[in-house]
Amino acid sequence: MIPRVWPVLVAYLLAFVSIVSFSLVAAVMLRAAFPELSEREVFDGLPGILAGAMASSAALLVTLLIVARPVDPVRLRLIPGRETGRQLGAMIVGTLALGQVLDSATVLAGLANRGAMVVIRRAIESAAGPDLFAAVVVIGVLAGSTEEVFFRGYMQTRLRERFAPAVAIVLTSLAFALLHLEWIHAGLALVLGLWLGFVAERAGSALPTVAAHVVNNVLFTLLTALFGSIEDRALNVALLSGAAAIFLACAYSVWRLSTPPPRITVG
Repeated sequence: MIPRVWPVLVAYLLAFVSIVSFSLVAAVMLRAAFPELSEREVFDGLPGILAGAMASSAALLVTLLIVARPVDPVRLRLIPGRETGRQLGAMIVGTLALGQVLDSATVLAGLANRGAMVVIRRAIESAAGPDLFAAVVVIGVLAGSTEEVFFRGYMQTRLRERFAPAVAIVLTSLAFALLHLEWIHAGLALVLGLWLGFVAERAGSALPTVAAHVVNNVLFTLLTALFGSIEDRALNVALLSGAAAIFLACAYSVWRLSTPPPRITVG
């Protein structure tokens, strides 16, 4: 029996509707909590960023609980895969290196002060103490893990049952990118999604992508709050070159040391 694709599409549409709905509720609650501030101060500041991240994470989790009943860690590939400690390290370091490549490329392309990412960076730059801790938990741990469980754990795994790995990776990455709406942020998410999809298939598990995404988001949050953005062009050229070399080495390591999984079939 050939697995059906339409349940995955329905799950994705449900996730989109849930995110919009949860975000609207969060916006109303946030506005009521800070009546003395302007809308820009509320929604472009750290409270708005955190509220939006929590709403999106909650929406993805609720959607997953609805469409994946019963929630089976095996069917979501939330169990250890074939990765060794060395491979897991390469997956995480590769993700960090790719993130730096994308950051530096954005600066060099003159896009660093445009789009949703600049709003997120400015909000995080003002974080300290309890606010920074909340940002690390919400943006780093909560958002990073729920996105991976839904997209690589649920969506890519289901598409993998129907299509070849490359097709499942591309379709899931496009869906992941579209959910970010704004085109610069969506483009960055697309590239990151393709890498994480590749990692999931080589490992045969979504757990390494959860670890990599969480570590990437946590370090992004901490480094942005502590040091701000790097805007020097010469430094970004050097960072891009070094990070690209590290990423290629990690990608080769993951490719060479991992064995592709057998094609998934569902009885």
